[in-house]
Amino acid sequence: MRSRMRPYLDKAVPEAWEAARTYSAAVARAAEQRGLSAQETEFIKVRASQLNGCAFCLDLHARQARDAGIPQQKLDLLPAWRETSVFTEREAAVLAIAEAATRLPLDEDAEADLVAAQDVLGDGGFAAAEWVAVTINAFNRISILSEHPVRPRGVDGKVTQA
Repeated sequence: MRSRMRPYLDKAVPEAWEAARTYSAAVARAAEQRGLSAQETEFIKVRASQLNGCAFCLDLHARQARDAGIPQQKLDLLPAWRETSVFTEREAAVLAIAEAATRLPLDEDAEADLVAAQDVLGDGGFAAAEWVAVTINAFNRISILSEHPVRPRGVDGKVTQA
């Protein structure tokens, strides 16, 4: 529930929202062209949304992650991904990028993670993953500041009446 009636940024300045959506679509195309899978992109979006505490984006991207084929177990383990061996080397690389881009400024550990991620993904995939992380961080802020609501869903994923 909205604590007070601040305007939804997407509704209050629709031309800026449309520009943000166009930018996001360009980043998605660039990521795909540089070899990032839909699953890898969604891992970035879910992890950054967790770290930022963006309920709206977390709800949206957890559903999209499942639709992209990410197993529920991996989504459940995301907060502790470093403590398990269920994530592939590429998944770990994109998760490290998501965390580094979200927890600025970079410290020595984040710098080391980024070097390792670049080795795994190559320059194009690495840069694309960073762009995805930058983009979801911007959208997290839009949703948090707008207080976009999360609607209750049933087992089937459809919005239910609260």
